[in-house]
Amino acid sequence: MTHSFVHLSSFVPVVKILNIVGARPNFIKVAPLHRAFLTYPAIQSKIVHTGQHADSRMSDVFFKQLALPQPDYSLGPGPASPCTQTQQTARILVEFEAVLMAEQPDWVVVVGDVTSTLACGLAAAQGGIRVAHVEAGLRSGDRRMPEEMNRILTDTLSDLLFVTESAGLDNLRREGIPDEKVWFVGNVMIDSLVRYRPQANELDTVGRLSLIPGEYILVTTHRPANVDHEAGLVNMVQIVEAASAHKMVVFPVHPRTQANLVRFGLMSRLMAIPTVRVLEPQGYLEFLNLMEHAAVVITDSGGVQEETTFLQVPCLTVRASTERPVTVDLGTNQLLADLNPATVRYHIGEILAGRIKAAAIPPLWDGRAAGRIADILLNERTPVCSRQGFRPA
Repeated sequence: MTHSFVHLSSFVPVVKILNIVGARPNFIKVAPLHRAFLTYPAIQSKIVHTGQHADSRMSDVFFKQLALPQPDYSLGPGPASPCTQTQQTARILVEFEAVLMAEQPDWVVVVGDVTSTLACGLAAAQGGIRVAHVEAGLRSGDRRMPEEMNRILTDTLSDLLFVTESAGLDNLRREGIPDEKVWFVGNVMIDSLVRYRPQANELDTVGRLSLIPGEYILVTTHRPANVDHEAGLVNMVQIVEAASAHKMVVFPVHPRTQANLVRFGLMSRLMAIPTVRVLEPQGYLEFLNLMEHAAVVITDSGGVQEETTFLQVPCLTVRASTERPVTVDLGTNQLLADLNPATVRYHIGEILAGRIKAAAIPPLWDGRAAGRIADILLNERTPVCSRQGFRPA
């Protein structure tokens, strides 16, 4: 059922929203939400930075490029030494509880599936504050992934669940989440892509790096299964070697990946490949430009699977499963579950030979998801609309 949303900003009391950011993907998703919320005088929108990514290369640059204001609250960086996910969750729970007590918001909006998502959602729910989960319902079926547990638990405690693809609706219904809590709104990550794509192309990172559009392969990897253990990281280096036999490989290295390449003595092996360009972590605009003009993208990132589908760039995902099946069923993504470098090399060859799967952009990935969410949260304050869920025609 499709709703006609009513703007109520002239006669409803202020709705106070706290938006949670902490890791790289959060900034990309919260930027359009915060911007949409600010269009309503009846919404007071604030940003809380949990400090989950303390590295400025993974945090500060995104505030600048996405025109996000400095956070209203910064919980501060985590401990200088590496800590476990449990320790990080505990720190955020304690520090965010103080923010909740000071602000008493109507809603806490959490996005994605990182540690900050679960920790802030849990703190809010325990304090009797309503939680809205943006990018709800995604499931890989692999509970060994920390992100999978974060997704399941956050959906369980949320009051409103905003879904990006139809598989999310099926998953939530199967798990017993009431339909009236669930809204199919589209993908806020695509909102940012649509808005900033012209700026990314104007920046022309591809040209500044003396790359030729369509003549390089972009690689990104950061998942624990691929980079936290020597066997997994050796496999990823072999995948890079296999890809470099076809074309130049451009590899922006995530700080986590870089630390483990050094730890396991693999950085020198990677740097010795003549057709591999190892880069520092890129800003959002730089990476978007590199992604759009790549011949192929090899990744283990969830968001990159979505962005390449929208950009219609072939994507090979080196993971055993994906929580974003629409990128495979409808988009440009191919899941390479066996993680075999020879398989990756074969599929690259097929793509470069022009044997590319037919693909389309999923429903409601139109750059307007954040506006739909703002309308719903504002209307939620009053009994104006029935909550049957937004469905594509």
